[in-house]
Amino acid sequence: MAITEDAPPGADLDRPAPPRSRLSSPRVLVLVLLLAVLAQSPIRGLLGAPAMQSWMTVFVAVTVQALPFLVLGVLLSAAIAVFVPASFFARALPRRPALAVPVAGVAGAVLPGCECASVPVAGALVRRGVTPAAALAFLLSAPAINPVVLTATAVAFPGHPEMVLARFAASLLVACAMGWLWQRRGRTDWLRPPAHGAHEGAGKGEAFWDAVRHDVMHAGGFLVLGATAAATLKAAVPADWLRTAAGTPVVSVLALAVLAVLLSICSEADAFVAASLTQFSPTAKLVFLVVGPMIDLKLFAMQAGTFGRAFALRFAPATFALAVTGAVLTGTVLL
Repeated sequence: MAITEDAPPGADLDRPAPPRSRLSSPRVLVLVLLLAVLAQSPIRGLLGAPAMQSWMTVFVAVTVQALPFLVLGVLLSAAIAVFVPASFFARALPRRPALAVPVAGVAGAVLPGCECASVPVAGALVRRGVTPAAALAFLLSAPAINPVVLTATAVAFPGHPEMVLARFAASLLVACAMGWLWQRRGRTDWLRPPAHGAHEGAGKGEAFWDAVRHDVMHAGGFLVLGATAAATLKAAVPADWLRTAAGTPVVSVLALAVLAVLLSICSEADAFVAASLTQFSPTAKLVFLVVGPMIDLKLFAMQAGTFGRAFALRFAPATFALAVTGAVLTGTVLL
């Protein structure tokens, strides 16, 4: 044991130094609560403002309406992803890629979950030998035409069954078109399938609850973000701006298409956000509902992580263009 000149006699220099104090999560929570108590008067005045009350009304309405569908979708998608083997889908598809694409697109209805579940399932299909064109059609259709999403759309647009039909038709059309486009123009070196599944090696019960926790954290967070953005759009953006954007068909369509990409809302919840955008036309709302489940910020990151950045950089712009075009054409006919 070495003793320095500055150390007192008998000091144990081998003893580790005491850990530095960290600003842990409980301490941050306590600090925030204390600040809220100290600033309760200005906070009470802010919450009592008409604009803030309007914001809270829209936020709570969107969140409460969408939450049951989000939880149901997460539970069902986790059960299918864990308990249904990917080889089942491979055996159920035709061998010819041109026929496998529409069959896979329609098969998306059996995955009642959001786009967070469709990406790993599509990766598992490619890994099990399914033609990539069919797997990509499944990836795009599953978040938009499954029963949970269509039911949520019907609840969000009561008395307007044509919106449900238009969402189903446009989403399936775009999914099949992208599958056929990949079949004709796609290259194998653009696609880097995953080497293993997300839950392989774990017990089924553990994998199920891991999937539920993962999807609830991710999808729930994006739901809150989407509800916040919708409420802010309703309460903070001047009504004249929204009327101007909504009054020009091309601008309204492009505005909601870009908004769908930026908000990254889970497909079980996006119908309630779209329904709250009352200034916009039904066709513009349909564009929002078709684009969002197919390409947004979180989907781009997930697709790049699953299939490679070269794939995502080509797949995302093509999907966006086809989704906008398909939704506008479908909306012109059905809405």
